[in-house]
Amino acid sequence: MDKRSSGARVASHDTTTHTAIVLTLALVLGVIGFLAAGSVARSASDKTGSVSLRTTKLGPILVNANGRTLYMFAKDRSGKSSCSGSCARFWPPSLQRGKATAGSGVKASLIGTTKRSNGSLQLTYNKHPLYTFVLDKKAGETNGEDNLAFGAKWYAVSRNGTAVVKALPPPMNTTTTTPYPANPYP
Repeated sequence: MDKRSSGARVASHDTTTHTAIVLTLALVLGVIGFLAAGSVARSASDKTGSVSLRTTKLGPILVNANGRTLYMFAKDRSGKSSCSGSCARFWPPSLQRGKATAGSGVKASLIGTTKRSNGSLQLTYNKHPLYTFVLDKKAGETNGEDNLAFGAKWYAVSRNGTAVVKALPPPMNTTTTTPYPANPYP
């Protein structure tokens, strides 16, 4: 047997094995990509163009069709979103699907849209782009309220389209005439 033909068979076998590995890897990555795209499509289809009002511990605030709190980002300017990439994974934009609708107590004239960098339309209210928060697991939760994340604060949105800011606790009584508490012992 000639050494050259033996070497050619080994090289041919290595090439075939390498090709099989690359094709298998491409198939696996394709399946993973397909499943991930399906997941993204399902989460995007949960978003509608509906804005309603719901009473929570913060008072009446805007919510989406699923009852999830809608937030505004203090970093957004001129009606444009400043939240993309990893920010949008934690604070998914509320995307418009079909005609936007206003629920009871919501001013339809304040509902609008802004174009995102990927071309999708994000709902706005009083020119503020609207988002949900991934840590709000149930309708009516407001875990994103007053969070500082991605360079600015996040707030639930009032029916007027302004930030809902938690009320500060009442100030301590400073009109006391004695510098120390009264002696509880006789």
